[in-house]
Amino acid sequence: MAAILMIVTSAGTMPNGHPTGLWLEEFAVPYNALRDAGHAITVASPKGGSTPIDPRSDEAARHPEWSEAAQRLQQVLPLDGLRAADYAAVFIPGGHGTMFDFPDNPRLGALLADFHAQGKPIASVCHGPAAFVGVTRADGKPLVAGYTLTAFSDTEEKLVGLDDVVPFLLSRRLRELGGNVENSVPMLSHVKQDRQLITGQNPKSSAKAAELLVKALRAQDVRAA
Repeated sequence: MAAILMIVTSAGTMPNGHPTGLWLEEFAVPYNALRDAGHAITVASPKGGSTPIDPRSDEAARHPEWSEAAQRLQQVLPLDGLRAADYAAVFIPGGHGTMFDFPDNPRLGALLADFHAQGKPIASVCHGPAAFVGVTRADGKPLVAGYTLTAFSDTEEKLVGLDDVVPFLLSRRLRELGGNVENSVPMLSHVKQDRQLITGQNPKSSAKAAELLVKALRAQDVRAA
C-alpha cells in the first residue's frame, strides 16, 4: 500500500566498551505490523550494512515470528541518498545504540526535517526519539518544539543502570528542546500521538505505536482519494 522507511542504529558499542545496538522487539513488532498491513518496508541506518542488536534483547530464537525482521537487519541501506519524498512515513525504533549515533546526525536530521515539512507521519519508540535531537524544522525551531510526545523516561534509564553511561537523559533533553514530554509507569506501554508525531515510551509501546502509524497511513490514503 505504501513505502515505509525504518531507520535503525549503527552503533554497537558504548563508550565504556559494553555492547549495545538496536532493541530487537522495537524493530520486529512494528516491522510485522507494517508488513501485515501490506506496506513495503525499506530498512536503513547511518552506516548501512549489518545492524548490531543489543544482546539483552536478542530473543529471536524465542520468537519465530521475528525471523523475517531479524534477517532484514543483516544488510540494510545507508542513509546517504535516501529521500523523504520516496516514502509515506518513517518509523524509528530504539535501543541504546541510538543515543550515540542519532543525535545531531546531519544526514538523519535533514531527512527527518523533510519528512516533517512534507507532513508525513514520524513514529518512534523508546530511545528512537534520540533521532529528534538536533533536527530543525522549516520554521527554524527544534523538531519537537510544541509537540506532546514520550520517550524512554529518566526514571527508566536509572532503573536499567545506564543513566551515567548515556550522553544525556533523553526525556530531559527533549523537554529542553521544547517538547511536552509525558512519561507514564516505567516499562509499561505508553504512546502519544500529536499531529504527525507518534511516540512510544519503551519496548512495550512498540505494538501500539505501530498500530497508530498504520491507522495514520490509512487516514492519509482516505484524504488522498
